[in-house]
Amino acid sequence: MSPKVSGGKCVVAILCLLAALLLGVRAQAWWDFALIIRLAEQQHGALGAGKTRLAEWSDLISQSTRLQELEQLQAVNGFFNRTLLFIDDARTWQQTDYWATPVEALIKGAGDCEDYAIAKYLTLRRLGIPSEKLRITYVKALELNQAHMVLTWYATPSSDPLVLDNLIPDIRPASQRRDLLPVYAFNAEGLWLPGPGGGRRTGDSKKLSRWQDLLNKMRAEGFALNES
Repeated sequence: MSPKVSGGKCVVAILCLLAALLLGVRAQAWWDFALIIRLAEQQHGALGAGKTRLAEWSDLISQSTRLQELEQLQAVNGFFNRTLLFIDDARTWQQTDYWATPVEALIKGAGDCEDYAIAKYLTLRRLGIPSEKLRITYVKALELNQAHMVLTWYATPSSDPLVLDNLIPDIRPASQRRDLLPVYAFNAEGLWLPGPGGGRRTGDSKKLSRWQDLLNKMRAEGFALNES
C-alpha cells in the first residue's frame, strides 16, 4: 500500500473520529464482521443460514448507529425476538445452563432467555448506549413460575426502567410488568439488588464467572470489546 493511500485513510479515520466527538457520539470498539464470520466458519464449519443471520446482525448495527436511543431499543429488541427461536439449553447445548455468545445463538438461530438479554445488551453497548443505562436482570416470571432473564434500560439511575423481553415483544416500563419479580441485575460495572431508586449496588460483575467466560469467548470470536 502506498504512503499516499495509507495517509488518506488515516485522514478519513481522524475526520470520522472528530465528527463523532462533535456530535457527542461515544467512540466504540470496532467489530470486523468479515473476521468474525471467518473465525466462526473455522470453529463451527459451514454456517448455512447462520451466516445470513450474522450478516443481518452486522446490518442492524450499521443501520441503527444514528438512531435515537429509544429507536435503538426498538430495533435491537425486535431483531433478536424475531431472529431467534426460544429453545432451552438442554436441547440446544445439552447443558442445563449455557450462556451463548450472540454468534453462537445466531448460528443456531435459537437461544433461551439469557441469550436474548445478553445479545441485546452487547448490541446496544456497541451502538453507544452507556453501560450504566443497561442492566441484565434476573427475574422470576410469576405466571410461568420459573426463573427468567430480561434486559432493562434506565433513562436515569432512579427512573422506572424499560423492559426488553422475549416473552412479550412490546417494550414496557417495569411498573407495567407485574408478571416479573426482580431478583438481581448486573452489567459491566457491577451487581444490583432490586429496590427503590434503581436498587442497591452490591458488588462487581468481575466476580460473575459466567459473564467473564462469555466475554473471553467473544474475544476469541474476533470481537474487540470495551467492557470495563
